[in-house]
Amino acid sequence: MTLRRTLLATGIALAAALGTPLAGAQTKPIHLIVPYAAGGPLDVTARALAEQVKGSLGTVIIENKPGAGGNIGMDLVARSAPDGQTIGVAAVATMAINPWLYSRMPYDAAKDFSPITQMVRVPNVLVMNADTASRLHINSLADLIAYARKNPGKLNYGSGGNGSAGHLAGEMFKQQAGLFAVHIPFNGGNPAQLALLSGQVDFNIDNLATAAPNIKSGKLKALAVTTAERSKLLPGVPAMAETLKGFQIDTWWGLVAPAGTPADVIA
Repeated sequence: MTLRRTLLATGIALAAALGTPLAGAQTKPIHLIVPYAAGGPLDVTARALAEQVKGSLGTVIIENKPGAGGNIGMDLVARSAPDGQTIGVAAVATMAINPWLYSRMPYDAAKDFSPITQMVRVPNVLVMNADTASRLHINSLADLIAYARKNPGKLNYGSGGNGSAGHLAGEMFKQQAGLFAVHIPFNGGNPAQLALLSGQVDFNIDNLATAAPNIKSGKLKALAVTTAERSKLLPGVPAMAETLKGFQIDTWWGLVAPAGTPADVIA
């Protein structure tokens, strides 16, 4: 059974994935490169994936290679042998945003990879540190916008790095809302979330899967989701588009192999 078919058979929400005709009898471990820090959403997803397929595919080694907005890890994938032993977790940032953000890229997102599949697509949510929101009397997105407009530069927001989906969403929010807040990039989604929880930053635009436990516990206050409509997971939280017409951005992650990986390896 190929890697892709194996993962389809698991039925997990990570969707389909890797492929290699040697999958049923792997003698070497598969290296799955995560271009962000351990503990973040991509890392958690990759580890869940590795756990699900270990019975049929053998050892899948997760390697976290954060830095440069994900470019360091993805460059490692691009330079690896196209033999199915090394694959990478790609994100909208590493494949679609960074080429426009960085003047010099270590890889060509369009040419240096063989796409395997999209794993997940998740909504983002604008969340504030609950204590900060209470102290500033911010109970809604409109409150946040009003405060930021009256106090330009006093608020800051964190993201998983320059060019990350959270960074792009934050800049879109600032532009459409007509406000200024200081961007503080971190080396992955988990450090950014920890900074928010500790009060080092005031708000983040994070993916809902990662933020949900802290929203439920009351540590974070959800002000809006970034999908066009409200999420069924947070029906009481408005969509940003209800305040900022046309605002919509979500996050996707996928799997890629180095360019030149044979089609029968990916199939």
